Amino acid sequence: MSEIRPVKIYNSLSGKKEVFEPLTPGRIGMYVCGPTVYNDVHLGNCRTFVSFDVIYRYLMHIGYKVRYVRNITDVGHLLDDGEDRMAKGARLDQLEPMEVAQKYTVGFHDIMRILNTLPPSIEPRATGHIPEQIEMVQAILDRGYAYAINGSVYFDVSKFAKENPSVYGRLSGRVIDELLAESRENLKNQDEKKHSADFAIWIKASEEHIMRWNSAWSVGFPGWHLECSAMSTKYLGKTFDIHGGGGDLKFPHHENEVAQNHGSCGCQPANYWMHANMLLLNGRKMSKSEGNTIAPTELFTGDSPFVTKGYSPMVVNFLC
Repeated sequence: MSEIRPVKIYNSLSGKKEVFEPLTPGRIGMYVCGPTVYNDVHLGNCRTFVSFDVIYRYLMHIGYKVRYVRNITDVGHLLDDGEDRMAKGARLDQLEPMEVAQKYTVGFHDIMRILNTLPPSIEPRATGHIPEQIEMVQAILDRGYAYAINGSVYFDVSKFAKENPSVYGRLSGRVIDELLAESRENLKNQDEKKHSADFAIWIKASEEHIMRWNSAWSVGFPGWHLECSAMSTKYLGKTFDIHGGGGDLKFPHHENEVAQNHGSCGCQPANYWMHANMLLLNGRKMSKSEGNTIAPTELFTGDSPFVTKGYSPMVVNFLC
């Protein structure tokens, strides 16, 4: 094999640019957090995947063999009021959750093809990996970093941070005390937790919750952060090369992924973390929750109050 030219990566974990050294010479394992498929993707979502498509292509261009894993989130991603995003999509569209997942996964793939991005090597779905997630919950419990209450299982952030002070907070660059005080996890109406910063890795399903599986703790569903830890581990190993995603996932999602992996096996999931920055619309982050979005199709057709004409998909790709 010809020598691969050296490349530098800005590593969010260290906060600096580093010469990239893969675990296995000539090969790279890369995991990127994919979409939650409860409605159509907006341009801000696409920006992340277009960015990592460029990274994927470049790494292959300079000679690496890349296993690119990008997941589909179709369970466990809760809104701040505690409702599952997939359940909300099913309720609004009057469909079964898996119909919602299929509908918007197909739509996501269509947009990615139009934007001329390559498909990942593996595209696992969270609902297809419930056994792996249950096994990881048990491993975290066995190592003493989680506790079960009333059928739900929570990651013990305070204990983990105390015993691993150089791990929790390193990725997001935040002081642990601030992380414990500011955690968004307290918004999920889970008042049975020992600490507001603790996050659910298994959630007992209410009677009306339509996505549910059997476990040793309850009939319920996995937490959002858990799925990426379980799927990246399954396809790339306990420690792999690159973990990517949007910058808004750095905390709490990615910080909690790091905690889960350390909590289950005592190992760092990825050696290099890469984060794509956010697109702004009218000076604010493009976000579905804020209603501040534009769809790629609206940019293609020009049918939006935000633009005066349509643009070709490759112009939109280059913009991203």
